[in-house]
Amino acid sequence: MSSFDEAFDALLGHEGGFVDNPADPGGATRWGVSQRVARADGYTGPMQSLPVERAKSIAKRLYWDVLRCDEYDPRIAFQCFDALYNGGKVVLWMQQASGAKADGVLGPKTIAAVKAADPLRFIMRFIAYRQVYMTNIKPWPTFSRGWIRRTSENLIKGAA
Repeated sequence: MSSFDEAFDALLGHEGGFVDNPADPGGATRWGVSQRVARADGYTGPMQSLPVERAKSIAKRLYWDVLRCDEYDPRIAFQCFDALYNGGKVVLWMQQASGAKADGVLGPKTIAAVKAADPLRFIMRFIAYRQVYMTNIKPWPTFSRGWIRRTSENLIKGAA
């Protein structure tokens, strides 16, 4: 099993099922894929019927590969993948957590810094930056409980 396969399976622990929350700007979601993303990918069926393999394909291409997660320690890769899937300033957090120049651009220096980072230290710092961001955005009151649960579970997973 690849690092992506394991990460996607773990992600489904956060994202599985069908959710139609009117507060979600992306629309209804299935397997964590919003209707907006699914439609942009060419899916035209009902969101309740989005196949998990389609969601996995979207996740690999739009979230995993974009961050070049195959190049990192699997524990770091999962954190970055999960955060991008959930939304936020992931490249900036990667840079802050790894000590790279925080300019929001994923380039060779950022990739090298992430690859060289101590995974446990990276994960603690990355999640701290992620949580600071989340507490300062408008949807925090609506999604705070789920987001804190998610990042807490990610800390546990990262320390395993």
